[in-house]
Amino acid sequence: MSRKALDYESINENVKKAQYAVRGELYLRASELQKEGKKIIFTNVGNPHALGQKPLTFPRQVVALCQAPFLLEDPNVGLIFPADAIARAKNYLSLIPGGLGAYSDSRGLPAIRKEVADFIGRRDGYPSDPELIYLTDGASKGVMQMLNTIIRGEGDGVLVPVPQYPLYSAAIALFGGSLVPYYLEETANWGLDVNDLRQSVAQARSKGINVRAMVIINPGNPTGQCLSEANLREILNFCFQENLVLLGDEVYQQNVYQDERPFISSRKVLLDMGPPISKELQLVSFHTVSKGYWGECGQRGGYFEMTNIPPRTVDEIYKVASISLSPNVPAQIFMGLMVNPPKPGDISYDQYIRESKGILESLRRRARIMTDGFNSCRNVICNFTEGAMYSFPQIRLPPRAIEAAKMVGKVPDVFYCLKLLEATGISTVPGSGFGQKEGVFHLRTTILPAEEDMPGIMSSFKKFNDAFMEEYEDHRGYSRM
Repeated sequence: MSRKALDYESINENVKKAQYAVRGELYLRASELQKEGKKIIFTNVGNPHALGQKPLTFPRQVVALCQAPFLLEDPNVGLIFPADAIARAKNYLSLIPGGLGAYSDSRGLPAIRKEVADFIGRRDGYPSDPELIYLTDGASKGVMQMLNTIIRGEGDGVLVPVPQYPLYSAAIALFGGSLVPYYLEETANWGLDVNDLRQSVAQARSKGINVRAMVIINPGNPTGQCLSEANLREILNFCFQENLVLLGDEVYQQNVYQDERPFISSRKVLLDMGPPISKELQLVSFHTVSKGYWGECGQRGGYFEMTNIPPRTVDEIYKVASISLSPNVPAQIFMGLMVNPPKPGDISYDQYIRESKGILESLRRRARIMTDGFNSCRNVICNFTEGAMYSFPQIRLPPRAIEAAKMVGKVPDVFYCLKLLEATGISTVPGSGFGQKEGVFHLRTTILPAEEDMPGIMSSFKKFNDAFMEEYEDHRGYSRM
């Protein structure tokens, strides 16, 4: 009997090649243990509300009124909702024929794209064109749309940082392209060396791969580093010289926990550089409501902005966006509120500032608690989390542990993370899911567990790790460094 189209052997090979470690073996095992009654701390994904972060009040009030517009007709609505939230809800509803249950323009609501453009203009000091901004169902949807537009076949390569967020490796595999890795240097606080970029491109071209684009994640995921303005200039010049489109993943731009390198957008640096590069380099930048102090992952709101993309290409991107009809309309309102929050003098301003600052200050403290905790452990080395939501410690696995992993058919850091999960309930992601240098092992964990729970979590980790090292070290001179 011939195979059917959806038998495993018959499905698209690119689907099989795509891997997404954030929801991989560790997550599945954690879910099984949770069903069996074990308490699990899911630190495998940057999902702030799932780990106890409270939603900001003002955006939830506005969206609640938009979702249930009959509340606006209640004479007592002003006793429950502040006047500025009521006014914003009425304004958004006036812009959406049919309300939140109706499709919007495939690019997103024009008024909200204008709010995004105004935000970008304030941030960068250069005006932005709403016609070149597309609202999407989270930043991931926009990334996938752009990669799908760039990749024509396996001969097309995309430079991706290693360690990298596995959205990129999965999407490139799905679209049949080739991932071209460039390695971040852990000993230089996950810095980027342009000479390494040149080497990566040369190696790819020697294999017949046409490198067409470069991805940067700033602040970094999973590494947490923040790129300096000088580093961004080097990257932009490199892309200009090599004729690459730059994909700037900037979803963690609100998540910065040090003052030496504040976030600066690729777009601002590009436009500061002036012609010819500012007029010619193709750049696509991404942002989302899922990260920062908003953390609205489940709402699925994002955008991408295109710089120096030819009009005919923009038309093709619009055509593809139209196939999905409309991005999530409630999420578009969340995006509008994120880029245009309460202002000084508004009724909700003080509460909004108090809530958002409280979240960011707590994240900064948690980043320090986690970094210090990891560095207190045997055979563990961790750079400080400068930004984003993650720690990415290196785990110096003893040779006996590596051999034990091989005996049970596991990658060594998967073996370690499974043992950690079984012993403590802490669900992490092995570094192998993000890419790493041969023979070097890591894990990624979010810094999102509640601040009051952090000392206990790090104590559990240290107890497990030190017992693991005691079990597998041969005590014949294997050292932490």
